[in-house]
Amino acid sequence: MNIDSHQHFWQFDPARDAWIDDSMQVIQRNFLPKNLKPILEINDIQGCVAIQASQSLAETEFLLDLAQKHDFVKAVVGWIDLQAGDISDQLAKLKNVPKLAGFRHVVQAEPDDSFVLKPSFQRGIKALRDYNFTYDLLIFPHQLPASIILTQNFPNQPFVLDHLAKPMIKNGKIDDWRRDIRKLAVQSNVCCKVSGIVTETDWKNWTYEEVVPYLDIVFETFGTDRIMFGSDWPVCLVAANYNEVKQIITRYISSFTENEKKKIMGENARKFYKIPHPALSSEERAG
Repeated sequence: MNIDSHQHFWQFDPARDAWIDDSMQVIQRNFLPKNLKPILEINDIQGCVAIQASQSLAETEFLLDLAQKHDFVKAVVGWIDLQAGDISDQLAKLKNVPKLAGFRHVVQAEPDDSFVLKPSFQRGIKALRDYNFTYDLLIFPHQLPASIILTQNFPNQPFVLDHLAKPMIKNGKIDDWRRDIRKLAVQSNVCCKVSGIVTETDWKNWTYEEVVPYLDIVFETFGTDRIMFGSDWPVCLVAANYNEVKQIITRYISSFTENEKKKIMGENARKFYKIPHPALSSEERAG
């Protein structure tokens, strides 16, 4: 089963979604399962993971409602206040909610580079592990050092790095990012999403060749067992359509083994987010 490990749904609200400014007019509208399903079908993707885009419990409930109504939405990464004093009690109530796989905080928007090392935040991460939830790391390159320490502090917590930590592809900056990615990848509890690449380029003039050095680093460091494909739809639309985004990864892995391709294009995401195997057909059950 091919799985898109990273996409978003929203009913556009100019106030709540102020981060979608006028330079991103193409995504200043609603994006719902009915918009994504035909795109996934055309691109041979059987399931997706819906990721929070705004920081509220209402967002988590919105995504879970969509996942309940649409089978192809296989898992949800929601938002919760990880610094809340009663975080453990809140998570206890959510531990058996169908399709709720994990949580994410928009750390990239936090002015404190060491935000993830705050005692209150780390208490929340500990609680995630207690209730078997994953955590998506949404950070910029300068926040990698603190995130490395975080993942070291919680070696049994499943983490996944979103968007390669948003390297500055447009400016060709790679040295510091490469150094820190190598350090992060040492932690075996951390996976990496090949997602959000095109939005870190010159949106109108990007090329496949300019992103290859960044892919080289993550594949060298994380390996094929800890990398998963993600489209970052619909955010990707500011720079490329879904098929163009998918072709970046499929072109890069074209010489890989079939088993490696299956891992990257779905199996790694399925395992990480604990998505059940698709039901076997009657023919398959018969042998």
